[in-house]
Amino acid sequence: MARIAGVDLPKRKRVEIGLTYIYGIGRTTSSRILSKLDIDPGKKTDDLTTEDINNIRKIIDSECKVEGELRTEISMNIKRLMDLGCYRGLRHRRSLPVRGQRTSTNARTRKGPRRAAVKKKGGAKKK
Repeated sequence: MARIAGVDLPKRKRVEIGLTYIYGIGRTTSSRILSKLDIDPGKKTDDLTTEDINNIRKIIDSECKVEGELRTEISMNIKRLMDLGCYRGLRHRRSLPVRGQRTSTNARTRKGPRRAAVKKKGGAKKK
């Protein structure tokens, strides 16, 4: 089993797809890496030689930010926006949609489950 950037690549999948299991590598990046190394994208991850795996590992280490390094960079960017107090930072802080979506309806993924409306007891007080 191939292990690259701390991630086990799935067995019996095409290399092009298997590389996308690494956080920060999508289809475009994986195909670019494979074309640089002249590896057939249709080749299965089981069929990779140790030399191929080492070459892929070297390119990913030198050219791409992946996994933990990328996650910390993203979280630091969000913290920076929040510290600045800019609009996007305020939206992150309140856990509301950041990119201009409506919130009167929808936005349930970002806002979380609906809170039940609290009903007040009684009506007018008697003297």
